[in-house]
Amino acid sequence: MTRTLPSPVAAGPDERFGPRLWGLLLVLAGNMLIDALEVSVAVVALPAIGTDLGVAPTVGQWAMTGFAAGFGGLLLFGARVVTLLGRRRVYLAALLAFAAASALSALAQDPWLLLATRLVKGFCAALTAPTGLAIITSTFPEGRPRSRAVSVYTLFGAGGFTAGLILSGWLTETSWRWAFAFPAPVVLVLFAFGLSLIPKEADPNPVTRGGGGAPKGRGAVPDLRLPPRGRDQPPPSRTRTTASRRYDIPGALTLLATLLALVQGITQLPGRGWSDPRAVGPLCAAALLLAALWQIERRSADPLFELGPLRSDPVLLRSAAGAACLNGSYLGLLFVLTYRTQTLGHWSPLHAALALTPAAAPPALTALASGRLVTRFGAPRLIVAGAACAFAGYLLQLRPHAWPLDYPGRMLPTLLLVGAGFVLSFAALNMQAMSRLAPADRLTGSGLYQTAVQLAAVVTVALVAALLAARAPAPGAGPAAAADACRPALTLVAVLGFLGLLVGLTGLIRKTPPSSLHDGE
Repeated sequence: MTRTLPSPVAAGPDERFGPRLWGLLLVLAGNMLIDALEVSVAVVALPAIGTDLGVAPTVGQWAMTGFAAGFGGLLLFGARVVTLLGRRRVYLAALLAFAAASALSALAQDPWLLLATRLVKGFCAALTAPTGLAIITSTFPEGRPRSRAVSVYTLFGAGGFTAGLILSGWLTETSWRWAFAFPAPVVLVLFAFGLSLIPKEADPNPVTRGGGGAPKGRGAVPDLRLPPRGRDQPPPSRTRTTASRRYDIPGALTLLATLLALVQGITQLPGRGWSDPRAVGPLCAAALLLAALWQIERRSADPLFELGPLRSDPVLLRSAAGAACLNGSYLGLLFVLTYRTQTLGHWSPLHAALALTPAAAPPALTALASGRLVTRFGAPRLIVAGAACAFAGYLLQLRPHAWPLDYPGRMLPTLLLVGAGFVLSFAALNMQAMSRLAPADRLTGSGLYQTAVQLAAVVTVALVAALLAARAPAPGAGPAAAADACRPALTLVAVLGFLGLLVGLTGLIRKTPPSSLHDGE
């Protein structure tokens, strides 16, 4: 086994990174890049997956929603796992599991095996993405070195979506399987370097040992910071069964099952209707599972879903709703445009990927300036401006137009407006969400916020796929039918954009004090 060297320590905040610190940062940021590109990789590959596996878009959409469900549905559970087992151990195990799931997904001949691997990869991302930032904040010296490291980590995450679009378009020209397989060797290389670079913790097994103080600098960055060790670990006298209950496995699995049943029911409705048990059954199951989840969490001594911050902080609730509308409508639009360009317009995967890039590139290019924008203009104004840009772009797609696609006159302006919406509002929503939370509530609040953002993507993509299936043009249909096929799905996207704008306007009327935003940064 490779020996892990002690964590590198710098003498002062102004020192430059040493080779080991740079190596650790590249491992963490490289994996963040892989996590970020997973959704966009699936966007471009969806039509090829459907053709190869012989499935409709309502089944193929699982390649997108499966990853988002695994990430969002198990995000809070992942934070608990890291708390109880330790960052290094969980991070390295998640890298191996991610590589194995990538290889299996590329070999899948059945859509349900593909779904299973996407769920696993989403859960692995839920383990590594927030943990990577926690490792940075506990390893890099406070001050300029830590700020620089967080900036690099943020930049890699922001650039991942754009990189995934282009890489997927290029690789899917050969086969969609290459687009799903290429993360495996990259992650294995990161794992090999991580064995010696990711530092050990003073108490790597909080399940069986006591003690440990709270991590330093909690709340300095709005993320899923790990809670104090002593709070979630069982005392040594407890049995293994009691200790395992503190993970709240029943709550985590019930939430995931609720999501999967809801998506299955939504996507079955267009082909089967409300009278078919195969469509209504999953929806009823989702409702029953949701009620069961409420009971499980209400009776749990250590629930995953502590809704106190949402009830007590309207700013967090409003920010979560706005971010959910923004992310859901954005991914819904990309799903529709991929269907329109590749399935209906017969564009190549690379052509479609490059066409979608104007919506993804601006947030990546401006990621490091987002904090300065919020400081100068204030989060409420930026949120409204961003939501207005996105909504204007969605409305542009609803205007009647002839076939074939008008990229420079219709599609490109929409993508630029939506990209501008993300530039203006996404970071502002993140910062505003944490601005009024007490330090003790920031872990829970951040987890609830990120969960809402991901779950909105799951439900929106499923609804969009169902609407596209319900209005799919018949074989040999004319241009008018092809142009009209996407209107209901685009209407749903526009409605979500409008709801996001309304939420933003509510926040502008009830203006958040600037001082609280600075505290949230």
